[in-house]
Amino acid sequence: MAKKSEVMIGIERTPKSEWKALGGADHDQWNDRLLNLVTRALPVDQHNADAVSRAGAAVAAGTVDMNPADPIEGILIGQLVVANEAALSMYKRAWACSPDHYFEAHTKYLQLADKASRTVAMLTERLDQHRGRGQQQIVVKHVTVNADQAMVADNIVTGKTNDAVSAAKLLAATVDQPMPNIGPTKEAVPVDGGRKSE
Repeated sequence: MAKKSEVMIGIERTPKSEWKALGGADHDQWNDRLLNLVTRALPVDQHNADAVSRAGAAVAAGTVDMNPADPIEGILIGQLVVANEAALSMYKRAWACSPDHYFEAHTKYLQLADKASRTVAMLTERLDQHRGRGQQQIVVKHVTVNADQAMVADNIVTGKTNDAVSAAKLLAATVDQPMPNIGPTKEAVPVDGGRKSE
């Protein structure tokens, strides 16, 4: 009977967070793993160490510039980078196939490039939503009119906003004038019973 090998999983109790800018996590085990997966997924010759090193360094620099704040952003940025590389690679292959001689291959590469480009756009939207830029602001106004015709307005603001608009500023912008008194009209309105005048 063969003895089963044991798998040891260890997590650092006090993470150093030296590579947080690459994966968004406090634990560098995650950041290193994510960077390795992204580098292996790039459309470069994985047997050419120089090409992989250059591409990996460029991806790492771009990821640092995008500054993932947490592991979710790290995942989205990693997928976004790979999808963008795939789209550009497919466009390159499409134009390498002459449409005059290889029309079907040319068309197929363009379709794949367009799909990857749509994926890049979708991932960018998801990243913006996660960062709070995609949230909407909803303002609900409650208006109460009492017997003396004084209007009381109250606003409720929900949603995260990037600008510094507060509920107090929105309240200050409302009109605090009483409603005009609308009494009965004194003008007579002729009623002809629906007959047309000749």
